[in-house]
Amino acid sequence: MKFITILSIIILSLSACSESNLDEKDRNQNNEFLEWVDSVWKAKVDRYPALQTEYGFHNNDDKWDNISDSMKLAEKKILTENIKILTNRFDVNNLSGQALKSFEIYVYNLETELAGSDFLFHDYPVSQMDGWHTKIPSTLINQHKIDDVRDAQNYIARVEKVPSLISQLIDNLENRKERGVVAPNLILDYVIESSENLIVDESKIDSHPIFSDFKQKVEKLSINDDKKDELVNYLNKVLTNEFSTGYTSLIEYLKELKNYSENSIGASSLPNGKKYYEYQLRMNNTIDITPEEVYEYGINEVERIHNEMTVIKEDVGFKGNLQAFFKFMREDSQFYFPNTEEGKQKYLDSATAIINTMKTELDKLFEVKPKTDLVVKKVEEYREKSAGKAFYEPPSIDGKRPGIYYANLYDMSGMPVYQMEALAYHEGIPGHHMQIAISQELENIPKFRVVGNLYVSYVEGWGLYSELLPKEIGYYQDPYSDFGRLAMELWRACRLVVDVGIHYKNWGRQKAIDYYNNNTPASMGESIGMVDRHIVMPGQATGYKIGMRHILDLREKAKKELKDEFDIKMFHQLILNDGPIPLFMLTKKIDNWIKEEKNKG
Repeated sequence: MKFITILSIIILSLSACSESNLDEKDRNQNNEFLEWVDSVWKAKVDRYPALQTEYGFHNNDDKWDNISDSMKLAEKKILTENIKILTNRFDVNNLSGQALKSFEIYVYNLETELAGSDFLFHDYPVSQMDGWHTKIPSTLINQHKIDDVRDAQNYIARVEKVPSLISQLIDNLENRKERGVVAPNLILDYVIESSENLIVDESKIDSHPIFSDFKQKVEKLSINDDKKDELVNYLNKVLTNEFSTGYTSLIEYLKELKNYSENSIGASSLPNGKKYYEYQLRMNNTIDITPEEVYEYGINEVERIHNEMTVIKEDVGFKGNLQAFFKFMREDSQFYFPNTEEGKQKYLDSATAIINTMKTELDKLFEVKPKTDLVVKKVEEYREKSAGKAFYEPPSIDGKRPGIYYANLYDMSGMPVYQMEALAYHEGIPGHHMQIAISQELENIPKFRVVGNLYVSYVEGWGLYSELLPKEIGYYQDPYSDFGRLAMELWRACRLVVDVGIHYKNWGRQKAIDYYNNNTPASMGESIGMVDRHIVMPGQATGYKIGMRHILDLREKAKKELKDEFDIKMFHQLILNDGPIPLFMLTKKIDNWIKEEKNKG
């Protein structure tokens, strides 16, 4: 990635000053820059009402975002204007401490976004992983609070405005169609099915997820029953008319769009596709790395993890090769809760217990712990069929809404008990909740650095590292559970191979599915779901293993250099106490710490 001129200037100046040798003018410039960059962040949030709701701001809860491509172009123009302000208004040599660090991160973000200008419309606006067709109900159900009648009216107003939002979404899809960017039919079919699940008539209104959510929230209000009925009946009318009409129009468009799909699954099939994929790898990993390097690392890691799994297989006395052991772990009923409501609740209770137990161990590993609570929930029915296996939803910035670890319990055969421990550590504690909640609770750091979680390799690298960390303090005593930890790491190693295979080496979908089936204990459904995720998110899945490797490499370097002076709690503090940062900056940070600690000696 070629850095723009301004970033090159910054890097040459980063060693400029410490806070102690700055005069008052320079300290004022620190404050001025931090105030400016916060104002830029706030201005962007103010342009997007749904984002405001997500962050816990509720002044525009009756509106949706402007999701048009013209808005996307307007944002690019704002970025270029911000570069002019940076160069004309701020002198990097007069910045220090968090202001200097924020300057470097902000400019890196600008540079990265602008480097992708040629690929502004290479994305798929809807897929089984993302898109406004599911973000609409998700925002309403999970983020739109109803504390009074005005909140309820805003909720209804949003539902009424769904057709306009979907109209913009269709325009975006049409724009990409004209540019030769259309998702494969199998992806469009996922979206059609999810959208069909949200269309409702009067006879089934009580089971509609939005209606049920609204009714439950309104029922808790301290207002008379007549007013409650009025609000609920009004939403009923809007859902069965405007809302369902909007989703019907999207479905009709998507069915027509399928006629224009080439059904190619790799980024290399898109205009300038290989360059686009190389950009995605660098953006998701925040270091310079080539597709071939990713691929070779993946191949080597698959072999290493297979060897460790073989040891466990032999320790538990299994007779047969590793493939036979995979089959046993995949199919034996002892490793799965029943696919019933009772079985699903048992999974949620067990995952909660794992997280609560790990909370008691945090003092061994961390100086700072999150103040915000974490809850475990199952993925809602309207999106569970197409959603991922598990994911984390951050708390609101004000901490009033807890972080959520979502487990997808649609098919319990895809949620083996032996992976439950590692999954809870990754999504919950010490994983994403530890990382993201702490980030959002940091003080005196600009908001753009603590929300948004831009860096996949940092965020997901920490999540995967957090699966290993409990083993190092005595967890995974059950060998099958330790196998589950390795199975999840193996899954991420295979992602390196398959992602490059699909997007750079022209692998077909079946070849990619076969690679997972031949090399992991995952079910066929999991393999298919993962391959389809690769298709719509090029490069993203590589960040887990690359990020974990980077954190482990830095830790081993610090241990080797500092020997008995190495402090694991301080190491974790340094990883987490600046919020999400690019890996190349994390390296610099740990290197500086090592140098400072050695100088003390």
